[in-house]
Amino acid sequence: MQLNKREFLQLSGLATGSILMSTWLNACTSKAQQIPSYLDGYKGYGNDPLGTATQWFREAKFGLFIHYGLYSLLGRGEWVQYYEKIPVKEYEKLKDGFTAKSFDADLITDLAMAAEMKYVNITTRHHDSFCLFDTKTTDFNSINSPAKRDIVRELADSCQKKGLGLCLYYSHGRDWRHPHAPNNDNWGGKARPTYDPPEPHYKYGQEHDINEYVDYMHAQLTELLTQYGPIASIWLDGYGVPMKGPTEKFRIEETYRLIRGLQPQTLITAKSGYLGTEDYYAPEIHWIDRDPEKFSKMQASDKPIEVCSFLAGWGYNQKYDGNHREEDSVLAELQRMGRLKSNLLLNIAPLPDGAIDPQDVDTLNRVGAHIRQNGWYS
Repeated sequence: MQLNKREFLQLSGLATGSILMSTWLNACTSKAQQIPSYLDGYKGYGNDPLGTATQWFREAKFGLFIHYGLYSLLGRGEWVQYYEKIPVKEYEKLKDGFTAKSFDADLITDLAMAAEMKYVNITTRHHDSFCLFDTKTTDFNSINSPAKRDIVRELADSCQKKGLGLCLYYSHGRDWRHPHAPNNDNWGGKARPTYDPPEPHYKYGQEHDINEYVDYMHAQLTELLTQYGPIASIWLDGYGVPMKGPTEKFRIEETYRLIRGLQPQTLITAKSGYLGTEDYYAPEIHWIDRDPEKFSKMQASDKPIEVCSFLAGWGYNQKYDGNHREEDSVLAELQRMGRLKSNLLLNIAPLPDGAIDPQDVDTLNRVGAHIRQNGWYS
């Protein structure tokens, strides 16, 4: 089931332009104006929530990234649907095996704090379009799986309780399920798997309407920004697709206005940036050496930088079992980020049932102990 923006609002009992809609948005904005727990101790929030949040982010240094979804069940990485050209209807059967029985938000946030991390970022919806949150826009979500759990809710509650910032990864430019998401005919950046014959779930030609997809994303971003308390950042991925097609069709300015209108302190990033109005850069670590000139331009800006890396791939991949990066490697990477004046966003890949690999638990505990004893960049 896919709903457009108006249908979503109607289902919510909040038709566009209604008094209820206005009341709802005002209530959400008012709630967001309360000082989030992760900004406790930072002054100036009432007058400048975005500036206060930016100062916090500059000083945060270290965050935990979590890639978890249906792809975890296969153990061949988060791009498995794309590279193995798994048909949409075949891939969706994985939902019936998604239990998340060992996913423990309190354990994860405790682990982040033990590692001296200040925020957590989770894949709310990756390129496969499976949602880890309660959404009215599609039944392809964790609530409608054997897990019957809102993973984002559990993590949001735990972060709020412990004073950690909650950042939400969201696959913006790339979607391998939605019928109206970018197709390969007009968009580059690995927009869709190259199915042969063509995937019947997708719309093509005159039937394809990118506005349906943008409306769908706006409905989901509204849910994410109104259901889970203060959000530290919206982390938009799939950057390569809009940048290799008619970018304007993504209505990105409208997306940014939506985010800032609902939660004015929420930072926005889109990797290298679409419009230049994003709040920070978020390159992957291999970009630094692959395109040093581009990274130098990021450093020359007045924006914070966050570099993402991983302990053993992004989504769970069996090939890394028993061969994850350890304490010394992570500490060396933190020291490098210190020299580059960048945060490090370090990814863990939960196992199919949501458990965290014991090797990663040990590594992060050791990293935190080292920081507390020797300081950040020693």
